[in-house]
Amino acid sequence: MMESALAPLPIALAVLGAYLLGSVSFAIVVSSLFALPDPRSYGSKNPGATNVLRTGKKTAAVLTLLGDGGKGWLAVFLASLYAPGAVAFAALAVFLGHLFPVFHRFQGGKGVATAAGVLFGLDWRIGLGTVATWVIILAFFRYSSIAGLIAAAFAAVFTVLFYGFGAEAACVLAMSVLLVWRHKENIERLLRGEESRVGAKPSAEPPAPSAGER
Repeated sequence: MMESALAPLPIALAVLGAYLLGSVSFAIVVSSLFALPDPRSYGSKNPGATNVLRTGKKTAAVLTLLGDGGKGWLAVFLASLYAPGAVAFAALAVFLGHLFPVFHRFQGGKGVATAAGVLFGLDWRIGLGTVATWVIILAFFRYSSIAGLIAAAFAAVFTVLFYGFGAEAACVLAMSVLLVWRHKENIERLLRGEESRVGAKPSAEPPAPSAGER
């Protein structure tokens, strides 16, 4: 009876831990370490690697990408070790943490890098296929938003191919829907022809960080 009552505990801890891990926004942390402006204050105002790249600091952008992707992978990996029944829940929780981070006033990023990390954690083939899709679309169109949206759709397809219609597929489908929702402003800018291409020079330099942002 006691064992049955405690059974949900590992799942709850895995989900909570994954959410808190996801709530660490590497765009904000890395920008602070590099004395860069808060990424929510310029460009797309999205705390993500693409926006950090607009400062011209490629190292900061790469570290942001690795950090946001790495936390997605780590959450799934740890859940698979200590709470195998919670893998799908932890995967979704770390993604939600990135979108709505408790440590940063719930102002999070769009989740492309974190979603990629989650996919690699679930199965490297799913992650590799999704990233390859993103890279190919980005190379052709040079729009990070378009690449992310198309890759999100393919991620759900790849997951069904490897896992079938189970909890993992439901998790990835939910992430894909949320990715589309988080890109609604990008979609509107694309329709207006105002979306900026990756590698294009910003129309204005990012503002200098205030003392409070350093």
